Amino acid sequence: MRLYTHPACLEHRPGPGNPESPARLEAVVEAISARWPDQRWEHPRAATRAELMRVHRADLVALILDSRFDDADDTLHIDAETVLSAGSAEAALHAAGAGIHAVDAVLGGQVRRVFCAVRPPGHHATASEAMGFCLFNNLAVAAAHAIDMHGLTRVAIIDFDVHHGNGTEAIFASDARVLYLSTHQSPLFPGTGAASDVGIGNVINRPMAPHTGSGAFRGLWSGDLLPALNAFRPQILLLSAGFDGHRRDPMADLQLDADDFGWLTGELGAIADRHASGRIVSMLEGGYDLNALRESAIAHVEALLRS
Repeated sequence: MRLYTHPACLEHRPGPGNPESPARLEAVVEAISARWPDQRWEHPRAATRAELMRVHRADLVALILDSRFDDADDTLHIDAETVLSAGSAEAALHAAGAGIHAVDAVLGGQVRRVFCAVRPPGHHATASEAMGFCLFNNLAVAAAHAIDMHGLTRVAIIDFDVHHGNGTEAIFASDARVLYLSTHQSPLFPGTGAASDVGIGNVINRPMAPHTGSGAFRGLWSGDLLPALNAFRPQILLLSAGFDGHRRDPMADLQLDADDFGWLTGELGAIADRHASGRIVSMLEGGYDLNALRESAIAHVEALLRS
């Protein structure tokens, strides 16, 4: 297994009070490093504009990469919670580049599993819009790279963040080469992800009511989503690893624990072993209570290592 992060990802600074702070990434990296001191962190390369434009419009790429700041503390608000700072372009380039780098590593046979501890997160970013703390859609960029550069025809994106990955779904809703599976709280930002939204038959959304607990969460996955994923016979699994469904997270109201994320990761690992030669690329999405984030990231990585 490999672990990817990059110091540039700490330089995206959306400002005091914004939940998507550098402390999130510091917490994850420190927790994993303390638990597995012998696991080496690698620095991924930056994505190129051409790689970003497989899934994003040129005007969005230009907004993120070409905005200029006169002062290191200046910010540009795209919306109320999505902010650009002087370090955001390099952070976003390396966050997206991590997924590309990881896809190349697992499809090149160098390793079976990669966890990318990067920020800003990505799954709300659409082809044309940055939103919900997300600048580029890191996992969508990785999926497009797997398809265009490695010729894959069955790419599975599994999103267990508490918020629906509206951007990821929108980008691939008409692409039969991609299966998008999501559990998420509803009602909750961004207000998408109804069970009736099925794309061209390649999208499975399972909204969960507030205060849904472990039993219902595991039941949805074991009885519905995992069988569908197994039937798809994915060649690679790409995970939007959001841990904000934890019961202590301030951004939502599900009642999940770190063990639930570990359990799901183990189940996904079994399917990856069955169909995809074990290939999993996981990318950090949400998680805003730092202690819950630490616990959940450890459970997730432990299952990746074990499965």
